[in-house]
Amino acid sequence: MLTKTHSPALLVKATCWTILLVAEVGTSVARDVGPGSISRSAFGQTSGGIPVALYTLRNSKGMEAKIATYGGIVTELTAPDRSGHYEDVVLGYDNLAAYQTDSPYFGALIGRYGNRIAHGTFTLDGHQYTLAQNNGPNSLHGGKVGFDKVVWTVSKAEVTPNGPQLTLTYLSRDGEEGYPGNLTVTAVYTLTEDNALRLEYTATTDRDTVLNLTQHSYFNLRGPQRRGDILGHVVQINADRFTPVDPTLIPTGQLSSVTGTPFDFREGVAIGARIGVQDPQVLFAGGYDHNWVLSDHRAGELALDATAYEPDSGRILEVLSTEPGLQFYTGNFLNGSITGKYGWRYTVHSGFTMEPQHFPDSPNQPGFPSTELKPDQTYHNTIVYRFKVH
Repeated sequence: MLTKTHSPALLVKATCWTILLVAEVGTSVARDVGPGSISRSAFGQTSGGIPVALYTLRNSKGMEAKIATYGGIVTELTAPDRSGHYEDVVLGYDNLAAYQTDSPYFGALIGRYGNRIAHGTFTLDGHQYTLAQNNGPNSLHGGKVGFDKVVWTVSKAEVTPNGPQLTLTYLSRDGEEGYPGNLTVTAVYTLTEDNALRLEYTATTDRDTVLNLTQHSYFNLRGPQRRGDILGHVVQINADRFTPVDPTLIPTGQLSSVTGTPFDFREGVAIGARIGVQDPQVLFAGGYDHNWVLSDHRAGELALDATAYEPDSGRILEVLSTEPGLQFYTGNFLNGSITGKYGWRYTVHSGFTMEPQHFPDSPNQPGFPSTELKPDQTYHNTIVYRFKVH
């Protein structure tokens, strides 16, 4: 696990004309001038005594994103309603201890492998690798100590022409959580002037490995004042097919049409409209927890994956990515045992995730797009969460 250097606080403020920079030791801060600001505050220490920082990115319109160096977690993300009122639209906690002990991946950067790998095993280059079985018989989200549970290093905190930007890095050692190869990962968070949080992941390895990074924010566009569940959100997903699963939520290998099923979100449907139907796939997950095969995917090109609209607030979330799949999860396993920010008790369907990624269990599914990464390649993945109002 990487540690951070004890250092003075970092503060970056910018307008179109001036910029003030006070850099922490060991952190590179570029002198670009752009809109918005970025600031740093302490966020406590891990159970192992490693200091954790919280960075606040703010654009010139008043939108904010708060990102912790622990797990690259987006702890807060605000968006305007139709009256122009900015509210936090992601679930989570207001303290580090809760993220370490009782978090269903709220806001986390997920890796090495987002989603599930069947029976915690896969074969690569003729060698079988064994992973932690931390989700029934399967491995989930990188294992017991995935990228969501390590402290990342800040390499840059700057205000760029595109908005305030935070760059985190992490070296995942060969054999960590059972995965091969020394993997160097960079995650860049940018809060743009069009009210979008842009995430750009790159990675390289010194040995053949598998990799599938994503972001795991739970959204509720009602905000903490209105609260309530997400069943009234109207969702549209640009996908003609999805990957059916077995009772342990591992894909069967099929790519099934959404036509005539509860998985047809091509025209925009309220989440709750069909979530209670007696369909085996819905029953397996207790709602939606499936991967959709995105229709407009072109390797390396940013495309619109999905939108979500909340009628009371008027908030619209647009999800764009370069990935071939989208995991849409409706908070089925939230059961009221968690109390998060603002004293909000998270019951079933209190939030939803939209996780652009490669398909679950791809290392064991030869018919799925490959997640292999070789030493002569660079992994690229861009995810954008953009907010509008109606």
